[in-house]
Amino acid sequence: MYLTQLDTRSLYFPSVEHALAEPNGLLAIGGDLNPSRLLAAYRQGIFPWYEPHRPILWWSPDPRGVLLPERLHEGRTARKLWRRGQFDIWINRDFNRIIEACAAPRRTADSTWISSEMITAYKRLHEQGDAHSIEIWQAGEPVAGLYGLSLGRVFCGESIFSRIDGGARLALMALCRHVRAYGGALIDTQMQNPFLATMGVEEWPRRRFLDALAHLQQEPLLAGCWTRRQVNYD
Repeated sequence: MYLTQLDTRSLYFPSVEHALAEPNGLLAIGGDLNPSRLLAAYRQGIFPWYEPHRPILWWSPDPRGVLLPERLHEGRTARKLWRRGQFDIWINRDFNRIIEACAAPRRTADSTWISSEMITAYKRLHEQGDAHSIEIWQAGEPVAGLYGLSLGRVFCGESIFSRIDGGARLALMALCRHVRAYGGALIDTQMQNPFLATMGVEEWPRRRFLDALAHLQQEPLLAGCWTRRQVNYD
């Protein structure tokens, strides 16, 4: 197997069957992050992930991390925190602040993979109605949230942040409750990790994920799903 060098003059991607086994899912290199290319990639189960100031790398791992909204493991502590009413839950209130918060250095790392180039690209996707944010606000400030792309009944999660204990779990709860209410059927988490496993994220063979993606991205959510507003799903 070999890596395909993408041409910026074309939106072509090789078949994901050509992705490397090690590192798992690495498929192509190069290209750019214009909205048309990003949408073409996600529709084929491919996403960019690379270090800032390095060539763009495109991935389609096998297995794939997925979360069925109805199988979310909310947890007793998180549900109690939710019911206290200390937080305001918003859809697309301030996408720019959410993606910038996701890109900020974490307590466990000094650097981030979300480069300024990626921030600009996903802000453009948001402006054209393809990228969205789920936001947890407290006292007028975002304290947790996530962003990703909506492809029909599939939500492709990109990154999540939290400045409070349990905030990431609350953001995932808000996402699952929201998309379920509008007919969402699948959340793509790309990879599995210990935290996501506690939330109910499963690992599917890549082919199973791609078959579901091909079908579900053709089916629309109920109207108004991503309208900017405050929500409450008790």
